[in-house]
Amino acid sequence: MPSRKLSGKPEELAAFIDKFDIFLFDCDGVLWQGKALLPRTVETLAHLRNLGKHLLFVTNNSTKSRATYQKTLQDFGIPCDVNEIFCSAYSSAIYISRVLQLPRDKKVYVIGESGIEEELAAEGITYIGDDGGDITPEDYDSFGPDEDVGVVLCGLDRAISYRKLARAYQYLRNPETVFLATNIDSTFPTHGKLFPGAGAISAPLICMTGRTPVSLGKPSQAMMDAIEGVLKFDKKRACMVGDRLDTDIRFGIEGGLGGTLAVLTGVSTEEEILEEGAAAVPDVYLDRLCDILG
Repeated sequence: MPSRKLSGKPEELAAFIDKFDIFLFDCDGVLWQGKALLPRTVETLAHLRNLGKHLLFVTNNSTKSRATYQKTLQDFGIPCDVNEIFCSAYSSAIYISRVLQLPRDKKVYVIGESGIEEELAAEGITYIGDDGGDITPEDYDSFGPDEDVGVVLCGLDRAISYRKLARAYQYLRNPETVFLATNIDSTFPTHGKLFPGAGAISAPLICMTGRTPVSLGKPSQAMMDAIEGVLKFDKKRACMVGDRLDTDIRFGIEGGLGGTLAVLTGVSTEEEILEEGAAAVPDVYLDRLCDILG
């Protein structure tokens, strides 16, 4: 069924909102762009809360922990509880500790940033990393499989290096070492532009090893499982709001949510939404999130 644009008529907007008890929001590209809050975002979220709606903030950005995201939201003037935030770093930590049940004597090798490390630490998971830099002759001799490393976890790493990838490759040569990715987004939207995403970090390792990582971000249902495990909500009364068809909207559709709403302030365009045969089509779309206010 093709997507349609909400008209902006008060009765139509009210009828759409009334279908749902919970709204799940992507962040960058929906609520803000880079460091700039999008117009009337605070008023829009306050309006939904005043209507008794439960809000969740669901992001594939693994560079920040939930605590850091909470501060970001609050700095933008958006009040929220840390338990309303689900980032791919958090879902990765939950997966490792509660699904894989990684033994305490095993470590996680991280290619990523502080958000991943903070969430792993919060779950009591031992991790190691690499400062990067140039690879040395000593590294060629010392790098190799390590039975103490049970998982290689890749997220967005803006200081990626040959040395980090070489070390991860050696760990992944052991077939028992689990290969995970916080998400496999090809690009990362920020400051109104697209830059290489976390998928670009894990791609070289996929090429090297022939292995495909388990992804813990949207559209992977592992993240949906984490949300359901915490909230126990009625998915048919929930709506996913996002700017990207292949992650946000697909996440909502494959997760069995009752609705999906796309906005045009991020990655996907109106032409892509309306394109015949599009893989993931939102139920409805708007130019901006604040248009839901009428």
